[in-house]
Amino acid sequence: MLVTVVVGSGIMAQQLSTDMGLQLLENSLATFFGLTVLILLFQQISGSHLNPVVTLVERLVGGMDRTGDAAAYIAAQVIGGLLGAVLANAMFAQPTRWSTTDRATPAHLLAEVVATAGLLLVILMLVRTGRAALVAPAVGAYIGAAYWFTSSTSFANPAVTIGRMITDTFAGIAPGSVLPYVCAQLVGATIAVALVSALAPRGRQR
Repeated sequence: MLVTVVVGSGIMAQQLSTDMGLQLLENSLATFFGLTVLILLFQQISGSHLNPVVTLVERLVGGMDRTGDAAAYIAAQVIGGLLGAVLANAMFAQPTRWSTTDRATPAHLLAEVVATAGLLLVILMLVRTGRAALVAPAVGAYIGAAYWFTSSTSFANPAVTIGRMITDTFAGIAPGSVLPYVCAQLVGATIAVALVSALAPRGRQR
């Protein structure tokens, strides 16, 4: 559903507006609201694991007990991302095909490092300081904002990145850009873990 929101709202924005800035505004607002609702919806069921880097970090820092569980979540996230793009394409009568939008420039990869580090910082700091109830609106707001302050428009999610490679629309990313993006996202996640360890050590939880 997350990829359906991102891709579907991107297609709708493309159909409704010719101005790129307005298209991005429409896409980012839909993602902000959609992501917030999805996190609230699944928070008490699965912990709202919609993002492989979040799942990997949770496994690393002890929020998930078994590696097998993390692997199952990541598989579900990637499959869900691909199916979400297919669904969005179908709703707008768009063909499901490889995107032709190359995005892997040095500036875009730096933006993905920043976007992912910021996302993980928001989640981990809120959880570690006893404010997990704020994760849904905070993550939605952060991603909505990061659409605008990062040149990559803040994918910050390997499953979303993989899903968006099969839609040749406003939200698409060429297959050749996917691996560099995922690597940048993993770097960003590593930076976030280091920052949280420094800013909020476990002995200082409140």
